[in-house]
Amino acid sequence: MKKTQKKVRKKAKKTPRKKTQKKVKKKTQKKAVKKIQKKSPGKTQKKTRKKVQKKPVKTPPKEKEIGIITHYFNNISVGIIKLKAELNTGDKIHVKGAHDDFTQVITSMQVNHKDIARAKKGAEVGIKVPKRVHENDKVYIAAGE
Repeated sequence: MKKTQKKVRKKAKKTPRKKTQKKVKKKTQKKAVKKIQKKSPGKTQKKTRKKVQKKPVKTPPKEKEIGIITHYFNNISVGIIKLKAELNTGDKIHVKGAHDDFTQVITSMQVNHKDIARAKKGAEVGIKVPKRVHENDKVYIAAGE
């Protein structure tokens, strides 16, 4: 009787067990992936990214300080500049201070109520400004000029 019981137990072991839901899901997922790979083998492969070289950021050229505002006449909108470098009519200037920050092209310049086209270093010139300026505002020659 012992031999027959062993045979029966062996047969019982060989019968397939019930598959768990996890195993079934994994198998169906694997089959689905295989089908996709057969249809389009190139699409499922990882794409290698091309290295894009970053363009260097262009920094604007530094502005050169050419003077400082010493006075402002409110009624005629004229600023007086003490020059540290030469200045010409037609130059583009940048006025920068605690309250001001604007650029303008010099259309007219005066020294002692006389129009001039060029002012040398050390001169105090009056220029017409579109906005209010304050004492000790810095005056720069605009970049590219």
